[in-house]
Amino acid sequence: MKPKLLTTLATYDRGQFLADAIAGGTVALVALPLSIAIAIASGAPPVAGLVTAVVGGLLISALGGSRVQIGGPTGAFIVVVYGVIAKHGFDGMLLATLMAGILLVVGGVLGAGRLIRLIPEPVIEGFTIGIAVVIATSQLKDLAGLQTGPLDAEFIPKLEGLWAARGSLDWPSLWLGLATVAGILLVRRYAPKFRARAAVVILTSLIAFLALPSAETVAHRFGALPHGLPWPRIPAVSGQ
Repeated sequence: MKPKLLTTLATYDRGQFLADAIAGGTVALVALPLSIAIAIASGAPPVAGLVTAVVGGLLISALGGSRVQIGGPTGAFIVVVYGVIAKHGFDGMLLATLMAGILLVVGGVLGAGRLIRLIPEPVIEGFTIGIAVVIATSQLKDLAGLQTGPLDAEFIPKLEGLWAARGSLDWPSLWLGLATVAGILLVRRYAPKFRARAAVVILTSLIAFLALPSAETVAHRFGALPHGLPWPRIPAVSGQ
């Protein structure tokens, strides 16, 4: 299939460019911080999420088959990626991603996507809800400002580790997180056309900066983010 970008440019005009620029800016405001958050939740450094959002989003838009297609991060892989990094390290996750990409290309050539029609809907719903529960659990540490060591990738041991660290709960961090969630839900309920997530995140971040010094930021925990893209490299591969 020819990338839609090549066929669209022939009739592209200023009006379409302005609409796409607004859409792209809106997506970036949501996708960039979300990508960083997903990387942290997966046990990877924040820069991994940032680079993935930039490079992946560019390639999807340039090579995709739809003129309105937008690529962004998904939280469903947090559980899988966290387990791979915990067991095989960051280079192991990169190698697994490379292998998964090859399998997807092969599946696309063979038309394996048609097999999704054979999966019962309750299975898909159960998978989605289960993933949501596991992801929510993985966020409790940072939501409550708990001071723990590396948590187990398994669900029950992770809960035990969180409960053991309950004495380190940071109330300002917890209330700030809950207020952010509540703000997003309220704005989406009463002003659905308003860019809720971006506005609420900016407002609560400003409150944290001015009044809640105990609430950790990405820079406090991981250091400053880079100002450019790193050179591509092949992950270390071993027979183990």
